[in-house]
Amino acid sequence: MERTAGERASTSAVPAPRTSDAHAGGWSHLAAVVRSDDEMLAAAVPFLEEGLSAGDVTVLACPPETAEVIRGGLGLRAGAVENHPRICLLDTRAPDALTLTRRLIDQARSSRSGWVRLVGEVQFGAGPRDWREGERYEAAANILLADQPLAAVCLYDARSLPAEVLDGARATHPELLVGGERRASPEFTDPADFLRRLPVPREPVEDATPLLSIAEATSLPWLRRRLGVVLAAHVPDPDLRDDLHLAVSEVAANAFRHGRPPVSARMWVGSGQLVCEISDRGPGFADPVAGFQPAHGPDLGRGGMGLWLARKLFDHVDLLPRTGGLTVRLSTRLH
Repeated sequence: MERTAGERASTSAVPAPRTSDAHAGGWSHLAAVVRSDDEMLAAAVPFLEEGLSAGDVTVLACPPETAEVIRGGLGLRAGAVENHPRICLLDTRAPDALTLTRRLIDQARSSRSGWVRLVGEVQFGAGPRDWREGERYEAAANILLADQPLAAVCLYDARSLPAEVLDGARATHPELLVGGERRASPEFTDPADFLRRLPVPREPVEDATPLLSIAEATSLPWLRRRLGVVLAAHVPDPDLRDDLHLAVSEVAANAFRHGRPPVSARMWVGSGQLVCEISDRGPGFADPVAGFQPAHGPDLGRGGMGLWLARKLFDHVDLLPRTGGLTVRLSTRLH
């Protein structure tokens, strides 16, 4: 019989997430699996109320209908809690969600406590590929926000989420919130290891012959032109075409600037899906969160935006170390 989240959690529970606990030692990242509106309110409302009392920048990151339920539970204090649904990946991708989170952290520096207190509801999309990206986002946040003054409770609604996503919650959150108690998640996985082991699904379009196959690109401008020709022929929306061309061009530029020749490329387009692989013979990236934020921080004038732009503009970006080099694989739906 499948165990509940409470049965899977550690039996040595610590007290419910008081303000002092949430603020101790930086980043606090909890998951709460809920099965009713009452359970959702029990997880969210005390946590938010303590944030308001402490002077935290206290926010929601939920779809509007969930935010309405939680605000109803907050009563007169509801107006003090803004909702930022993009942080929960609603109609956006992880780099933009992280940018918004960091803006809230900057805002909190002038607050009474200096902290952000956040309750979000997981919105990973409708299928396994989107769930994988959501899990990647949750795991990457453990690395990228580890030293930040942010306490977050992520709500996983078992009424609508599949078991695979609920299992991912336990693997990507150091702690679970169960019945008002904080418990260590025994299934929590080292974030870097989790990210490196994420499977890369093969798209059906890859069973066909690629529309572009270049074993050795002669120069970066030449490769950009060849990529652009395929996109122009198969992506009718001009804005989307320009975005995708920018992203693949930036990845190609990284291969020429930071990798080793030869640089190769393949592209498949069909059935509403595009896949592009760009490879070189360099040592690759050891950093599992490369591209979730600009390489040189918020000063975009310093460059380091190639992978960041790719993650902003493609649904999926995977860095695949292979014998004798690195392949960057980009995949996205064509709307």
